[in-house]
Amino acid sequence: MTRPARSLLEFDRVLEWVAGRAASPLARSAILSRAPSDDFDAAARELDRVADTMRFVEDKPSWSPPAAPELGPALGRLAVEGSTLEAVELRAVARLLEAGRTTLAELARRPDVQPAVARIGARLVELPEMEQRIDRSVDAEGEVLDTASRELKRIRSALRGAHQRIVRRLESYMGELDDRVRVADASVSVREGRYVIPVRREGRASVGGIVHDESGTGATIFVEPPVAVELMNELRDLERDEAREIGRVLGELTDGLRVHGPDLRGSLDALVDLDALHARARVALEWEATPPTFAEDDEVVAIVRGRHPLLLVARHRSEGGVVVPFDLELEPDERTLVVSGPNTGGKSVFLKAFGLMVLLARAGVVPPVGPGTVLPRVRRVFADIGDEQSIAESLSTFSAHLATLTRIIEEAGPDTLVLIDEMGTGTDPTEGAALARAILEELTGRGARTIATSHLGALKTLDSEGSGIVNASLEFDAERLSPTYRLVKGRPGRSYGLAIARRRGMSEAVMDRAEALVEEGAASLEDLLERLERREREAAELVERLDAEKAEAARLRREVEERDERLRRRESTAEARARDQAHQLLMNAREEVEAAIAEVKEAGAPLDEETARKARRQVEEAAKRQRERARRTAEGREREAADEVLGELEPGARVRIGEAGTTGHVVEIRDRKVAVDVSGLRMEVPAADLTILPPLDDEQVGGGRKRRAGRVGSGWSGEVPTGGYEIDLRGQRVHEVDLSLARSLDGALLADLHEVRIIHGKGTGAVKARVRELLEGDARVESFRDGRPGEGGSGVTVAVFR
Repeated sequence: MTRPARSLLEFDRVLEWVAGRAASPLARSAILSRAPSDDFDAAARELDRVADTMRFVEDKPSWSPPAAPELGPALGRLAVEGSTLEAVELRAVARLLEAGRTTLAELARRPDVQPAVARIGARLVELPEMEQRIDRSVDAEGEVLDTASRELKRIRSALRGAHQRIVRRLESYMGELDDRVRVADASVSVREGRYVIPVRREGRASVGGIVHDESGTGATIFVEPPVAVELMNELRDLERDEAREIGRVLGELTDGLRVHGPDLRGSLDALVDLDALHARARVALEWEATPPTFAEDDEVVAIVRGRHPLLLVARHRSEGGVVVPFDLELEPDERTLVVSGPNTGGKSVFLKAFGLMVLLARAGVVPPVGPGTVLPRVRRVFADIGDEQSIAESLSTFSAHLATLTRIIEEAGPDTLVLIDEMGTGTDPTEGAALARAILEELTGRGARTIATSHLGALKTLDSEGSGIVNASLEFDAERLSPTYRLVKGRPGRSYGLAIARRRGMSEAVMDRAEALVEEGAASLEDLLERLERREREAAELVERLDAEKAEAARLRREVEERDERLRRRESTAEARARDQAHQLLMNAREEVEAAIAEVKEAGAPLDEETARKARRQVEEAAKRQRERARRTAEGREREAADEVLGELEPGARVRIGEAGTTGHVVEIRDRKVAVDVSGLRMEVPAADLTILPPLDDEQVGGGRKRRAGRVGSGWSGEVPTGGYEIDLRGQRVHEVDLSLARSLDGALLADLHEVRIIHGKGTGAVKARVRELLEGDARVESFRDGRPGEGGSGVTVAVFR
């Protein structure tokens, strides 16, 4: 009997790691019981649910679902008419109701809850009145409280009084006993639920009553004297009354819950479901994983940034180490992949990782892969990995492998994934290679997906046109003789056995002889692979240098552009300052002319009025010439700047408007005017006022775009009208309002609007209150008011700028 693939691939170990992230034992059991599904549509839906939950977790990483209590048997008995739940079971029901209530409250605080999580929320139940009744009746340890009913409180008060009376009566009775009977420093105690007093054995006859215990030596006996019997009977009656009242309270609470039995079961299942989903989502985020899809028959199988999950677990536990990801693409007609390379190169890890990814995805667990991963649509996974011996059947390792491979060949088909490690070993290399080749060709012919690892040179030559077999290797650093774990498709790998032996100090004579004994064909193949690896390393180094030089050139270009922009601003500032100074000089000259004319008039000296007018006119003409020169200079520079910008602008370009640093994207170009979208606001800006910015790279926009996909935006859209404008904040949380409103107000001021209409809706009033708080603190806003009936009423605030 061969071990199943999920055992060989350590599938259950991965599930144990995932289950460790769950909050409740029920959710942990649910995760551990997950198995690969043959229904790929169902598996894809489950992965979609995990993806929804991943976004939910990202939105608030600190939140965890409450632990679901273990209530299965209790809910089963609840369905039985006339049954009564124990106090501890009712306490567990209260915990279930509390968990449902707090979870629903958390979902209510998040307006953009993902569909999968929202559907779970719809199954949760709230029964606040029953929860409060249980809280008043049963404490956290499952004990019934005095506050459960007035009658129970009265009975327990009477019980406390009865206990006190018995103790006082027995203490008084002990004080009346003769010294030969009384035990020194004795006190009233309880034995078998009855109050007793200690007396000497010889005083048994004089005290009477019932003996309930004796000391270790037998010298002292514990007696319930006759004077306590009547009081104890009264106590017993009260205790029976207490038990009856407790039973009545528990029965009443049970009856109140009975009608809600199915809802409680659904709420419990929903909490377990949410907990298990949350755990799977957390692990996927820790692994930086993306849910994969399943390939159709004519679709490429692709692994992007694949990593073995147990290596990630080991790295997490040791808080160090690097797990090298691998990428792989297999065309529809590439059914078999033969991976070769040296020992300790990572071949077996790759083999197991591939199989685990398929099993985990089918079980609804996101494997550690990147976006764009497409897994094969296989329903059965066979694995022949490691040494297997059957002592009971007297089978050798090779025979055990043959038994496994025989079964695989019999059952393999197009919906099968076959994983074979170190194929062809355990027997004569020539015969092993021939058998391995025949098996691979048979599996390929049957349409099975096969991944095999091997050292055998004969298997490295099977990659021929139309064979359906392709080579791959795990890269090895020939200089350091250490693995890099980088998967390379399309060429076989070298074994490096002789090179490693030479590096480890094997005799030169032995090594020379060994190399001479290597078959000519094998040596030629090894030489060819060595030259290919060397060329690949050289090409990789060249590409790396070119990338570095390209990055340096881009950096220098940015620096030059930024320096040019700074110089332009300085020139513009200097010209403006010079114009202002010239204008001020002319104004000063005019003042001096007027002062001189006034002095001449005051002195009584004759002044030709024509001369005065001529002096004034000369000053004014000089000022006019200066203004005209400044205007022409500004217009010339504006035209030059506009021409330069227009020559490079195109729709979609990222630009900055003016010196304020507001950025946007070009929508349309009209003559020397450019329509720019700024945070949802579309405005027309002179081309000369724009500075072209480099586009954001994928890392800056890709993750953010994906996280925000599907969310309703806010701000303006469409052409800027001549009157007021709208800012739509509906659907936003209070903490999101600040940035949206500030950006939109900036855009409205840039568009020279007099007033804006802010739509926040009515709701709880929290968003409206925050909007008004921000408007009060904004010095640009002169006033604001509620919208009129035709403007939206109290769901709208109209702000007027200064």
